[in-house]
Amino acid sequence: MADQEAPIRMTGLRAYWETRSHRVPFAPCLDRSERLLLDTLGLGLEQTLAYLGGQPDYETFLNWIVETAGIPDPPVLARYEATLAGAPLPGAVQDQIAAIDAMPPVLDTADIAQWERDGFVILRNAITPGEVAAAAALIWEANGALPDAPESWYGAARNQGMMVQLFQHPALEPARRSARIHKAYAQLWGSSDLWMIIDRVSFNPPERPSHPFRAPRLHWDVSLVRPIPFAALGVLYLSDTAEDQGAFELVPGFHHRLDAWLDGLAGADPRAVDLSAEAVRVPANAGDLIIWRHDLPHGASPNRAAAPRLAQYVTMYAPGLTHQAEWL
Repeated sequence: MADQEAPIRMTGLRAYWETRSHRVPFAPCLDRSERLLLDTLGLGLEQTLAYLGGQPDYETFLNWIVETAGIPDPPVLARYEATLAGAPLPGAVQDQIAAIDAMPPVLDTADIAQWERDGFVILRNAITPGEVAAAAALIWEANGALPDAPESWYGAARNQGMMVQLFQHPALEPARRSARIHKAYAQLWGSSDLWMIIDRVSFNPPERPSHPFRAPRLHWDVSLVRPIPFAALGVLYLSDTAEDQGAFELVPGFHHRLDAWLDGLAGADPRAVDLSAEAVRVPANAGDLIIWRHDLPHGASPNRAAAPRLAQYVTMYAPGLTHQAEWL
């Protein structure tokens, strides 16, 4: 397919295909330009890497993008190109940013104090009950499961632990387009010029001997090479979640002592240290969004209740977010 006939034309797309389909030496870390590219295209990281692992040619890859996520909206594509070039953002994007700036805070002084002390905060009622119900119904359907049929909770669809590789569906869009969520992240980042990650969902049913909890417990999703850049991550509960129901857990306030802790390891692998005795679990209601600093050790916990925990990962980031090339 000639470039002028391509269904999508954007800076960096061909280079991304060449790199991630293993036609040049594989780069292990997702850098800023790749993150922006995937989120502009409306693609999830895992689904894209899985597809490129088959080494499709460029034309086939472009057609897959369109079939999977459609063609990016022109304003989104224009924002991407302007961001990469360091040029002024399109007027529509500036208007959106200004509207978020003008909103009253959704996190109050107590929330901000908790964020500064503990490194996490809960945005209550981040989306509406109807939006929660639609997203939850989608996850049940994607898993081939029924709320009143526990045997259906452990089917073949659960081949990646609690993670469900579902990225594109209208029921997932309300959270990604929520002004309340955008405002919460803007308060924490100190900027409303933020991008939404196209992320997946999760389905964490009660443990059984035949289906033990397999997700990593406390971990970091960022390199621990310092300096660790600031970023925040989010998980949106789509079911009322009790403390023993696979609730999200973390070590509150660990960011305040992370540097000293790393200095004291004397070369030991920080990811092999068990910090579970310090972790707290965060129960919350369906529709509540937990946001945490990515330099906190965190993870899901085993579900020892009677019902699954359903969730959607909802994270916004500043376009200038950087990543350490070295992984520790």
